[in-house]
Amino acid sequence: MTDSHARRLAEEALTKLDLRQRVAQMTQVEKNSTTPEEVRREGYGSVLSGGGGSPTPNTSEAWRDMVDAFVEASTKSRSGIPIVYGVDAVHGHNNMVGATIFPHNIGLGAAGDEDLARRIARATARETSATGIRWTFAPALSIPLDVRWGRSYESYGQDPDLVARLAVATVQGFQGDDLSRPDALLACVKHFVADGAIRYGSSRRVDRDALDQAADDAALANAGSHEAFLERVARGAWMLDQGDAEGSEALLNEVFLPPYQATLDAGVLNVMASYSSWNGIRMHAHGDLLTHLLKDTWQFPGFIVSDWEAIDQLSDDPAQAVALAINAGVDMSMVPYDGVRFIDTLVELVRSGVVPEARIDDAVRRILYTKARLGLLSEPAQVQRPNVDVVGSPEHRALAREAAARTPVLLENRGDLLPLRGTSGPLLVAGVAAHDVGLACGGWTITWMGEEGDITPGSTMVDGLREHHDVRYEPAGQGEARAEVGIVVLAEEPYAEGMGDRYDLNLSEEHLALVRRVRERVDRLVVVLYSGRPLVLGPVADLADAIVAAWLPGSEAAGVADVLLGHVPFQAKLRFVWPASSEGLPVHPFEGADGVVRKSDGRAAYLPGHGLTPSA
Repeated sequence: MTDSHARRLAEEALTKLDLRQRVAQMTQVEKNSTTPEEVRREGYGSVLSGGGGSPTPNTSEAWRDMVDAFVEASTKSRSGIPIVYGVDAVHGHNNMVGATIFPHNIGLGAAGDEDLARRIARATARETSATGIRWTFAPALSIPLDVRWGRSYESYGQDPDLVARLAVATVQGFQGDDLSRPDALLACVKHFVADGAIRYGSSRRVDRDALDQAADDAALANAGSHEAFLERVARGAWMLDQGDAEGSEALLNEVFLPPYQATLDAGVLNVMASYSSWNGIRMHAHGDLLTHLLKDTWQFPGFIVSDWEAIDQLSDDPAQAVALAINAGVDMSMVPYDGVRFIDTLVELVRSGVVPEARIDDAVRRILYTKARLGLLSEPAQVQRPNVDVVGSPEHRALAREAAARTPVLLENRGDLLPLRGTSGPLLVAGVAAHDVGLACGGWTITWMGEEGDITPGSTMVDGLREHHDVRYEPAGQGEARAEVGIVVLAEEPYAEGMGDRYDLNLSEEHLALVRRVRERVDRLVVVLYSGRPLVLGPVADLADAIVAAWLPGSEAAGVADVLLGHVPFQAKLRFVWPASSEGLPVHPFEGADGVVRKSDGRAAYLPGHGLTPSA
């Protein structure tokens, strides 16, 4: 699809739409809040599945049938323009049971391999498009300054050049050589801009003086029970996410903007605005950055989508909130719950002159141009989309295992313990996470928060070790027999977004007790961390002979065993400052905000670039 042809198709479609139909194209609703019949009647521009937005049963066939029903309904609307269905496929088609779940971005950043990132994105595109979905809300271009942030694992690291390189490779993998092919995914770079610069304590998403009100919040309810929500708040949830990012123009221009420029040059046609503010101005209302910079100066031809319910945060007056966002440059609203109300509100704002009709035309022209580039405004492509048999295929699972083996960082290796070789007797392996697929995958897996347990098919580190070695597995490490080598796997509980914000990053007392129990029974000890960010090691730093940061390796965590045993060499490097204590946070390598660390000054245990590479 050439650019000129796509523009012509978009212009032809635009001229046929009345005001309400145009506003409908700017409306995105979530699948549990609409029906195919409503999509046909209203002519929405998009439907999405949020975290955990799965059909019942949660199978590839059910996904395909659900998406196809919404798409078919949209073609029977008055406009006849197909929806583009969106989903958070951020480390695989991760809402779907049976999909291949790859390591989160924090691990891919440690590997630092563009080809690996590109191949993973291509595999994700094939599995996702097999179910009819053509849009993923990925990759995140976040650069966290404070790793207490619950979205740190969505980032490749604290290096703008690395983030740019891997994001471009990911975009190329998602979109392929021709965006109109049915196995291509529209990439979405997010969250524009400086979402990782948020200041600790600045989040206003949750009112800590009225926590009972959160029980009525539909978005927060997706995290589970109200009791679980209160427990997370007690540990620091919503202290950072969606808060105020503060910094100089130099910090913005030198750190946060370059990855966006790089991905736009690579052909990105969708940008998601950030919930956060920049120096006190909400990004969803920041016309200087959304319109004057992104659209006017950078000549971005695609469209800007809001984040989930983010427009509602701009004002207590729903109409004023919509006007602020649309006039600032937001083109499509992720409503997500009441599409009709949004359409009614915006139509009235146009008729009353609050929102210029030219702003509507600009937004819809951008949306239709992108749909044209996706091939949605043309005759169906002769090339067929992938069959659902590609979901969780052996080829993709082998790629995920390769990635799980190439992403761990070797932090310590006293006495050249790793890779393990010549060990006599069985390995003593402890920790629930060592044999738990859900803990290896982390958040954004099957549900928004993720869960422990066998939530989707996969392999574990214990499975991988057992392929080559005798293993005595004790989840709680409460046996009595001694062993030459012990391996303890410690994991953060799964979390997503602000639910994962924490007051501190200390290992729990349960973690420390497990390490101590096993230490008493082994000659040498390996500690493996499954985490979405660097964690404060505390006493573990002295108790362990080897320490491995395996991040969140995904559904094929058997790959972690491959690197422990030396079948794959340790090569990954840290891309974050690793804090020595929680008291010294935040720590990062940039000027322009508190927390900068260049050399070990007592606040950093390890600096970016650290990662031991023992000979196999």
